[in-house]
Amino acid sequence: MIEGCDQMRPSWDEYFMAIAQVVASRSVCLRHKIGAVIVNRDRQILSTGYNGPPRGMKHCAERGGCIRETNGVASGTRQEYCFGLHAEQNAIVQAAREGIGLLGSALYCTYKPCSLCARMIVNAGINEVHFVADYPDDLTQTILTEGSVNCVKWDGPGSELGSST
Repeated sequence: MIEGCDQMRPSWDEYFMAIAQVVASRSVCLRHKIGAVIVNRDRQILSTGYNGPPRGMKHCAERGGCIRETNGVASGTRQEYCFGLHAEQNAIVQAAREGIGLLGSALYCTYKPCSLCARMIVNAGINEVHFVADYPDDLTQTILTEGSVNCVKWDGPGSELGSST
């Protein structure tokens, strides 16, 4: 408890995960609402992203439905068959668009990244990934491990040390 306050102050992990969840609420995806927040070593937010189509393009509801659903594409497969980008991709691309370096940063995401996002995370120089829900892509962990990215499953308040995977 903080002196003079009536409630507990959230940990940094709680704070950034809560922000990732709010960012996810902006998603227009009909299947999953996913949010990502990238922060530097000083705990400054560098970029955010949510899953959805590129700027100026129609989203699936405006197109009459999800092409992945219509064609029976299972979650975790054929990520390229979609009009949208993943939340992690949008956060990395937004940082690049604004000229923001991500070397040594941490990513907080509502889902564990897919293998394509994992490759982008490694190349962007992100050192740590915190996530809430698993994503059905077995290649992801191999890429993050070989890329020296610490991956932490976050189980909610009080789990700041989490379980490294």
